Amino acid sequence: MQHIADHRLSALFVLDFGLFDVGPGKRQIGIPGFLARTDGGVNLLIDTGFDPLYATDPKAAAARDGLAGFGRLIGHSAARILPGQLALLGLTPADIHGCILTHGHIDHAGGLPLLSCPLWLGAAEAALPAPIWWNGRSPWAWPAALRMQPVTAQTQLCHGLTLIPTPGHTPGHLSVLVELPDQPPLILTADAINRASEPDEGFPDADDPVEAARSAARLFALRDAMGARLIYGHDPAQWPGLPKAPHPMGLHA
Repeated sequence: MQHIADHRLSALFVLDFGLFDVGPGKRQIGIPGFLARTDGGVNLLIDTGFDPLYATDPKAAAARDGLAGFGRLIGHSAARILPGQLALLGLTPADIHGCILTHGHIDHAGGLPLLSCPLWLGAAEAALPAPIWWNGRSPWAWPAALRMQPVTAQTQLCHGLTLIPTPGHTPGHLSVLVELPDQPPLILTADAINRASEPDEGFPDADDPVEAARSAARLFALRDAMGARLIYGHDPAQWPGLPKAPHPMGLHA
């Protein structure tokens, strides 16, 4: 991939990787990803959704991963996996120049085998032999075609796109600060704050709730200092109102 430090972020698109019924019946959450584009034409993917097997053989995929006890995907299809979402933007996985993985859970890492590019992820997770995935299982090791870029500190990839380590939900979790031209900043919290109610609930979904609370406090402080908007990882109330690809995030979105 070309050097992008001097590039400026020019657009951000929300990818809709489907709906998941937690519980079942506890709550329905959206599965987001993002496509960030620079003024130099570089396409950076943020998270990759579920394994495409969930669109073609969902029973086999859920049995393999032990997912049924947690919940189920609703009406999943080829339109909700990585190739289907990229197609809305006229792209294929081969057009992705780099990928940011907020963390290695099943709903974020599933499309990685389709990519061949640099992969930025938290160093604590890059050191593992495979994505964390789900339920102590991972169906594959890190794909050999990915060029791992472990992140240990706040890192600006280009003007307008900054990676922020936010451990707690997982040991190597990352959040992303997005600064688009002429728009207020956005903080993609991912599962560092996966819904607005999570801090009051005590971060019950985190590997380390105490560390998760510290990370969330840093994101809240950054929000207040910058006048930024938080885009939560899986907030049932926020998700329906976010514009989805092919429409970009805009000033009033």
